This record gives sequence, C-alpha cells and structure tokens, in this order.
Amino acid sequence: MQFHVIYENWEWRAPRGAERVMKTGMIETYPDGPALADAAAQAITDQLVEALRTHGRAGLVATGGRSPGLVYDRLATATAFDWTRVVVTLSDERCVPADDPASNARLVRERLLKGRGAKAHLLPLWPEPEPAALAALTPFDAVMLGMGEDGHIASLIPGDPGLEDAYATQDLTRPVPAGLGKPPVARTTLTLSALANARAIFLLIAGEAKRGVIGRALAGEDLPVGRLISQSKAPIRILWTPDGG
Repeated sequence: MQFHVIYENWEWRAPRGAERVMKTGMIETYPDGPALADAAAQAITDQLVEALRTHGRAGLVATGGRSPGLVYDRLATATAFDWTRVVVTLSDERCVPADDPASNARLVRERLLKGRGAKAHLLPLWPEPEPAALAALTPFDAVMLGMGEDGHIASLIPGDPGLEDAYATQDLTRPVPAGLGKPPVARTTLTLSALANARAIFLLIAGEAKRGVIGRALAGEDLPVGRLISQSKAPIRILWTPDGG
C-alpha cells in the first residue's frame, strides 16, 4: 500500500528552567483521514506481527476519542496475525458503565473487536484490572494515542492537581478526579511512565488547531503531549492530517 505523505522535521526544546536537552524527529502529514488511518493501521499491524514472531503474544493500547475510529475499522479486518494472541487494553477510561456512550471500551468493542478482531482479548481499565494483569502486557507492543486541543493525552489533563504525580510515578495507572476533560467524569489513566513503556507509540492528530498545539509543545510549552514527545524510552510517530480534528 502506498501513501502520499510529507515528512516535516521537528525539534523539541525543553521548557524554560528545565535541563537543556533537545530531541528531533518528524511529523508525518497525510492528505486526509482515510490516508492517515491506512498508514497507522499498517504500522500497528507490523508491530503486532513482529511481537507475535518474537515473543508469541502482543499487547495493544487502544484509545478513545475521534482519532482512532477509522484505524480500528481497518485493523478489525487484518489477516496478517493471529488475533487470539492479542490483548487489547486502553490508554484511559471514563468511570462509567461499559455500555455508556462515553465508554472508551465501548468504542473499542464496536469498532475494533469485531470481524477478525473479535478474537482478541480485552483488558478494560474500568473497573481497574489487577496490576499484575496489566503489567504482564508491558512493554506494550503498540500504543495508540489521540490528543486534545489542550495538549492532553490519555487522561493526563492540564489542570489536574495530580498531574505531576502522573508524570513522576512508576505506577501503571492513577485515578483522575471528576471535573476535568469532556465529559467531566472521574477517570482512570495510564501514567506517563506506563505509556512510555512501549515498543512503539503512534500519536494521531487531525486539524490545524491540534497541529498548532504540537508546535507549542515542540517550542517548549509544558504540555502533557510535550512530556510524551520528550521521553526517550519509546519511539514515537506523529501522524497528522489537516482534514478534520
């Protein structure tokens, strides 16, 4: 499969007062949402194939929001790997019933765990799983993330009084109080160290406004997405389309 993609070099600068470090990479620009979804689905498929080849099982961190739906549709038809050996968990979850429209697990069940993808195993984040069950998936073979216009990833949300702890802790998850994000319900989220404990991270963004947020983070504004970009443990691909968002 071929994609018309533009690669734009980026350079991350540490926020003022932080250690003077720099990290470089590329933003991949796709003409529209379907092209981005094709590229992301192929890259994630490649990660899962390699995981099954090297260690016999694969762990995929899925995400909520508008960004991943088309990717899920494509992955659900994938034939390149054995879905029965794939475990899917989530980057974050709202503390709502599994059939609630706000549930990220519901989105995953409806868009990813169907067709061939129905053979995968789902490890929800709410109710919170046993820590050992989640730890058994690490390092995650592929992590999918979207991003909000406030620079949040997963439920690492600006304004959360516990955000610094979510950056610093080595725990895999932490609770997020109600009153943050949309909808403003209580949540549970993977921490920054958990998200970075991955073989590959795919950050999916759409629209000019979110491209601007990435630019601010790369310029040194202290945003959750900037913390993710600046970590050096896991490789990250930023896939962007001006289409939608």
